[in-house]
Amino acid sequence: MSASGLNNQIVEGATTVRASLNYLAPMTEAPYTYAYAAPEGVPATNRKTASQAVSIHDARPIVDRLSLDREGFALVRERSEVSNFYDDSEVRRVYYPECERILQHATGATRVVVFDHIVRNKALAGEKGIKLPAKGVHNDYTIRSGPQRVRDFFPDEADELLKHRFAIINVWRPIRGPVQESPLAVCDAESLRENDFVASALIYPHRRGEILAVNYNPNHRWFYIPAMQPDEAWLLKCFDSATDGRARYTAHTGFDDPTSAPDAPPRESIETRAFVFFGDQSA
Repeated sequence: MSASGLNNQIVEGATTVRASLNYLAPMTEAPYTYAYAAPEGVPATNRKTASQAVSIHDARPIVDRLSLDREGFALVRERSEVSNFYDDSEVRRVYYPECERILQHATGATRVVVFDHIVRNKALAGEKGIKLPAKGVHNDYTIRSGPQRVRDFFPDEADELLKHRFAIINVWRPIRGPVQESPLAVCDAESLRENDFVASALIYPHRRGEILAVNYNPNHRWFYIPAMQPDEAWLLKCFDSATDGRARYTAHTGFDDPTSAPDAPPRESIETRAFVFFGDQSA
């Protein structure tokens, strides 16, 4: 643990909530989930979860000290010009370039390419691809699926691109604020250990993806932004090909905030995922 890490930066007196997070329960078989209707007679998932109560700290007092390469996450404050996040064409036309600019500035990358997005709102889940908030501790990519996504999107360039460092970063933003129901909790990468992660298959009709489920570890340090607003966005490190000691993954999940009112409006949020390429891009 470095002296500059969050273990020494939790601010005395800052807001802390106790909440239950859904970790992976002990399993003897490899976990999987079907991302579409599973074949007849096959369970949609075999993943088992175990609820664990943890302390989740207010990150606002320390946002200026957060680092994608140390904690694996950072907060940016930048207003979006998107008028309707439920309009896919506007999101791709306006928001994708905004996220690319944010990540270029945050990382100094040679090239940034947003490649997908998800809108979440439990009141509209199932309509036009809108999904429920994800309430299981996870990371979006693995050591296998991160490079595979480069091959999927850049088949002609992949061999050259994969010779250089690249990362996949999730930009997570509220559509409306303040967020009260199902806020996002993020885990300090320095508190995670390699054996906390378990590869979990995501099965699609024409491909097999993979994410990281997470075993409970009492040393995990969790943070959130209370009453998060639409001009605030989390940057979450989901994969980094570098093996030089910087954060390669983190973990995150929506959670039930015990301080949230029972009639709080449902969380509305959008997340984009982007390739962040470093080094020679002359190919």
